[in-house]
Amino acid sequence: MKKKKALLVLLILILFALILWRELRPVGTPLIIDQNGEKRPGSISALEEVVLGGMKQWIQIRGHDSSDPVLLWLHGGPGSAQMPIAHYFNQNLENDFIVVHWDQRGAGKSNPIGFNESTMTFEQYIIDTHELTVYLKEKLHKKKIYLLGHSWGTKIGITMAEVYPEDYYAYIGVSQLVSGGERAQQISYQWLKEKIEDEKPDELSKLDSLGEPPYYDHSKYVEFINLVGSYGGGMDVGMTKLAFVALQAKEYRLSDFKKWLNGANRGSGPMWDTYLSWDVMKEVPEVKIPVYFFSGQNDYNTPLELVKEYFEALKAPEGKQLIIFQKSSHSPFMKEPQKFYEEIKKVKEETLKTSDAKDDMVKVGR
Repeated sequence: MKKKKALLVLLILILFALILWRELRPVGTPLIIDQNGEKRPGSISALEEVVLGGMKQWIQIRGHDSSDPVLLWLHGGPGSAQMPIAHYFNQNLENDFIVVHWDQRGAGKSNPIGFNESTMTFEQYIIDTHELTVYLKEKLHKKKIYLLGHSWGTKIGITMAEVYPEDYYAYIGVSQLVSGGERAQQISYQWLKEKIEDEKPDELSKLDSLGEPPYYDHSKYVEFINLVGSYGGGMDVGMTKLAFVALQAKEYRLSDFKKWLNGANRGSGPMWDTYLSWDVMKEVPEVKIPVYFFSGQNDYNTPLELVKEYFEALKAPEGKQLIIFQKSSHSPFMKEPQKFYEEIKKVKEETLKTSDAKDDMVKVGR
């Protein structure tokens, strides 16, 4: 009995030591190394705290070659910071771009204790994104950069592409948000109802308890979209795997994961009214840079049906493309990472035909 107690105490002490080490160890993003285990010449890897919109926020910068173009990734949520999982799924992007992941205000490392949720306005995110774009152009000596948004990040991204076209070579909307309101919810609801009837009709009570959309109450919408996800219309990778991947990130302390969870659980709550009323068809009818939409065939978080409608309606004099990922739902960069990488490379190859893009590059390709 005494041996068992001693072993239990030892295990607790070891666990405590590991937690303490995980919290106190230095954080940073790993160097990009060559075949000899040395830092790759010309590479860049940095974890920085920058001031955007009067608030300290965190960015990660990684690329094999500092002469490559910059790709700024706007994560979803708001609150679902991409930084701790990006390297696992999409590390190969660093072969062709200087990839920048940013924990937006209220997300991940940029969600401090005492964070003022009233600053979570769409206008403020636009200001933050513009300031970050200017910072990256100056720091990395680029005339323009590439802009990618996922889910919530596409609301910011498509607006930035319209308002500041001079800053970007192209815009890539992954799981483009067209409308968060009644029509999008009805499409998802009808799909979900049919899915439950076909697969688990005894669970229809879960849907009946929510009632039919629209869901003006944010907590009810969260419950609905989680149900959509459980039937394959949302995130393509389970939370258990994402947690395992994230916990290995050298950029995060344990306390940062608590910040991440708080931000992710908050989601779009502080902006729910404006989120519901936003309609990209009316807000952004034209974009004057090349536009690419990447959508999962089975996405019922931001339904493909609406993305197709917007794609047809959007005026894009510099060109537009819709790429559908047949095996994916809301996160094709996690479900089909190789195809995602290849399609992003095509964007680069196509837009590097412009003289401005070539001026930024030492070489056109690898």
